[in-house]
Amino acid sequence: MKSKNKTKFNPLKLILCILITEGTGILGSFFTASSVKTWYVTDVIKSSLNPPSWVFAPVWTLLFLLMGIALYLVWHKKNNLFWFWVQLILNLFWSVLFFGLRSPKFAFYEILILWLAIFMTIIKFREYNKTASVLLWPYLAWVSFASYLTYSVMILN
Repeated sequence: MKSKNKTKFNPLKLILCILITEGTGILGSFFTASSVKTWYVTDVIKSSLNPPSWVFAPVWTLLFLLMGIALYLVWHKKNNLFWFWVQLILNLFWSVLFFGLRSPKFAFYEILILWLAIFMTIIKFREYNKTASVLLWPYLAWVSFASYLTYSVMILN
């Protein structure tokens, strides 16, 4: 006997969820691209723990993929996706603040709010699908590290 809570696998919905999250990353990269080759490389003093530039794209691609899968797993709980959409918008907005406006100070304050929104998303997702919440822990860990990096740039510059 099948469980009533099981949802049939829908590959199109999964692809849509991944496109939404990866698309947010791509949109953020438009703000990042111009500054990462100029201002960020030439004018910004960074922490000694700052990873090489090539690390960021694959890490973010993986994290957006995990976010998309997590979204897919809770999609049917649309009325409980508030924190997910908030964190996704805040994720994009960080790129606008840090790279687009070149404002590490505002980006640092914003990333603290982003961190809280991710944490709230994990809590909400756990109510409906434990796997969805677990998929977001690497994202929270990376944003924790990114918070440190952003703070360092703010303090060092």
